[in-house]
Amino acid sequence: MKKTIFVVLTCLICVTSFAQVTYQEISSSKLSDVRKLKVKLPKNYDPNSDQKYPVIIVFDGDYLFEPVVGQVDFQTYFDNMPGSIIVGIMQGENRFYDGYYDPTTGLPTESGLRFHNFVSDELLPYIDKNYNTSKFRVAVGHDNMGNFINSYLFKDDLEFQAYVCISPDFIGSLNNFISKRLAVYKTDIFYYLATAEKDIPFLRDNILATNGQIKAVDNQNLTYYFDDFKDENHYTLVTSALAKSFEKIFDIYNPLREKELEEKVLPYEGTLDNYLTDRYKRIEKLFGIKKEISEDEIQKVIKIAEQREDLKSLQKLGNLANKLHPESLMGTYYLAQSAEKSGKTKKAKKLYESALTLNDVSHINRDYIFSKIDELTVADLDEEIDDNEEDDEEN
Repeated sequence: MKKTIFVVLTCLICVTSFAQVTYQEISSSKLSDVRKLKVKLPKNYDPNSDQKYPVIIVFDGDYLFEPVVGQVDFQTYFDNMPGSIIVGIMQGENRFYDGYYDPTTGLPTESGLRFHNFVSDELLPYIDKNYNTSKFRVAVGHDNMGNFINSYLFKDDLEFQAYVCISPDFIGSLNNFISKRLAVYKTDIFYYLATAEKDIPFLRDNILATNGQIKAVDNQNLTYYFDDFKDENHYTLVTSALAKSFEKIFDIYNPLREKELEEKVLPYEGTLDNYLTDRYKRIEKLFGIKKEISEDEIQKVIKIAEQREDLKSLQKLGNLANKLHPESLMGTYYLAQSAEKSGKTKKAKKLYESALTLNDVSHINRDYIFSKIDELTVADLDEEIDDNEEDDEEN
């Protein structure tokens, strides 16, 4: 049943996606030719909005564009990655000339260099001029184009921040220099490499050797992922690689998961509100997208604060929740808990009472809040009785 629902959902997404694709032409002085493009905009794209979107450039758009679109729309449906502008370059019979390379270096030369410059100097500015683009760009290439996209690593200005190299046909000595280039970047860069058990043997050997070199790179700005798929070949690995690459490249965009909570949030040095706000600042810095911190995200981090018995973080997370979601009772509720656990019963009681005037949150029981108010009222009365008895004894 679950599998049937998954297939139906995927089909519905794909039908909707391809209905939104436009076919365009761009005149190129670099190529002395007109090139055809396929362009897919995010759902509800508004050209008059200030919202920016990452750009995914798909080489070999003739056959690779549709799998990319399907995968992006599937993942954005579940908010696992941001909506993105997808541009497929239709290469057709020009593919061999577009990827023409120097057999020694593996870098593009002659017609290949002209195509390289077309993308840098004409296509990317064209997309930036006509659409609301962020500075985050992804290059996707398979086979010969999987080799080709690495040529952009050798430019002084990093035009692509993420590279999806699916079973690349590494030529000459190029693969020996990729790790050296990835080692020098002082800004965030993402690199994904994939092969398969039944990949073309000589391609697979070069890819495995390149993986060994990149794994040895010590650069905190590099985020590297490698997949070696079982029971897949040079062609069938494409869909699996696209799914894994986007999932990993946009990992930080995902809602907090158990692994991150355990490995990064729990041992975090400092108050946990800073971890959460810094995480979302990085999302904005990387992708140019201002994503709101949800109540669910705050609740996950609050559980870690409670696990750490970290009252300072609990208080600051309560303040953060009030700032971001002022209509919700969640922030005030956790401020009350922080005050209560700190022994400030009168303050806690007032905060619990204030929480009852705000909007409900599914995981917080109002009956429990009423019981806490009653409990603290009794505690206050007991404290007053004790104080009066002490005064009588003194008199």
